[in-house]
Amino acid sequence: MELKFKEITERIIGASYEVHNFLGNGFQEVIYQRALAFEMSKSNLVFEREKQQLIYYKELEEPIGNRRVDFVVEGKILVELKTVINLDDVHTAQILNYLKAYKMEVGLLINFGSNRLTFKRFVY
Repeated sequence: MELKFKEITERIIGASYEVHNFLGNGFQEVIYQRALAFEMSKSNLVFEREKQQLIYYKELEEPIGNRRVDFVVEGKILVELKTVINLDDVHTAQILNYLKAYKMEVGLLINFGSNRLTFKRFVY
């Protein structure tokens, strides 16, 4: 049975809380990324880590660069991790650009850098 967006995002957020409750804040992003991969595996979520996407500009046939997103979960949810005190507009712009580049509808921006886990859900 195919998982719905809401169910997937709830499981990702639950896994993120599990990671933050155990590690707290203060580590590099890659530490949280590895721990979240472990927790999402335990939740039976299928994901790709560090998924690369070519970036195209207008009608140019050759890509102008590439971007790597932290996770693509169940082939439909883009997940970007941060380890900052506060999420800023630049982080919002980044995930919205990633959603556009990856041609995906839903993204999660998850921040492990503050005392409490924070996250934002985006629909493109």
